[in-house]
Amino acid sequence: MSAFLPPARRGLCLVLAAPSGAGKTRLSRALLADDANLTLSVSVTTRAPRPGEVEGQHYYFRERAEFDRMVAAGEMLEWATVFARAYGTPRAPVEAALADGRDVLFDIDWQGHRLLRAALPGDVVGVFILPPSREELARRLAGRGTDTAEVIAQRMAEADAEISHWREFDHVLVNDDFDTALGELRAVLTAARLATARR
Repeated sequence: MSAFLPPARRGLCLVLAAPSGAGKTRLSRALLADDANLTLSVSVTTRAPRPGEVEGQHYYFRERAEFDRMVAAGEMLEWATVFARAYGTPRAPVEAALADGRDVLFDIDWQGHRLLRAALPGDVVGVFILPPSREELARRLAGRGTDTAEVIAQRMAEADAEISHWREFDHVLVNDDFDTALGELRAVLTAARLATARR
């Protein structure tokens, strides 16, 4: 008797969102380093490359006219303008990865999550990462030693606005202990991959 093999799995979009200082970057790097079937989405931007940044690895660098053309042609899944610079997710590489059964990690905010979910209904799994407390978030931001008190206060105000959208996500985890949070994030990804809707 031959074993039953389910149909090939469609890939998924794993969106991680969090206020600055919640540990999203560290968690995403650890998850990517440990999972060969997970790749980071590379955004298109109109800003100039910084020293050491590589085209296609860190960003796709485009002039504003080309960026606007891509938006008008429907070649972006989501986009936004931040401090007069445009950022967006190109549609083609994401759709190719999903069709090939590969998963894509997105490091975007709640607005990007909302737009991506509208563009790819059924393919997005959203995870919001919270700090254990507002006090701990302020301590982490101050501990970086790179920001002034004024910048930290601004980041805390932005964090309050970002955190107010956590209920829009499928999952929420509190990054109190890094190893625990990483384990929970892996569990979310595993469960999403095993969902019958992905077949």
